[in-house]
Amino acid sequence: MSFFQVLLLAIVMVAGPQLLSAIFLATTEQWRRNSLAYVVGAALSISIVVTLAYLLGGGARQRGASGRLFDGIIVARLLVAMVRTDLGRHESEPPAWMGKRTSATPRFSFRLGFLLLGVFPTDIITAVSVGSFLAAEGRPLTDALGYLALTLLLLALPALTVLAFGARAEAFLPKVRDWMNQNSWVVNEAVLLFFIAIVLSG
Repeated sequence: MSFFQVLLLAIVMVAGPQLLSAIFLATTEQWRRNSLAYVVGAALSISIVVTLAYLLGGGARQRGASGRLFDGIIVARLLVAMVRTDLGRHESEPPAWMGKRTSATPRFSFRLGFLLLGVFPTDIITAVSVGSFLAAEGRPLTDALGYLALTLLLLALPALTVLAFGARAEAFLPKVRDWMNQNSWVVNEAVLLFFIAIVLSG
């Protein structure tokens, strides 16, 4: 995979509630420990999914007719998700826990990172695609490290921004978080379109 492809996959992985959660955790009282725990949880879940897909030998994504059928199923599911997102855009609200800045703990953050990056539909599809692609191409599993590292870097950006810019970042990130809360359906639609484009170009 080229760097551009890896970048697209990493963006698909984090765009949406994943990045929103990273921003939220970077604005909590224990932001250092929470952000680190979140990234570690995400790293573990992504690694498990990619490794399992790789060990299965790329059976979910073979070249030829079966591969095209698999892509068609993915695109159909994503289109359905886009319709559901559009229909529910006026009802979407941020999770209640995002209003509890003082209650976030490293344990909660680790679990959040593990679950968001491990069971979120587009993330599962992306991670499985990476693992099965490497297996089908006969490449070593270590070739997924670039994809993993870039994904984790994007998740860590909010915390790194606070680390680098201090008070200015602490004032700016809540505004970004609030905008994403209010426009979460736009972000979700963009991610789904992005992923459909990747599948169709594959």
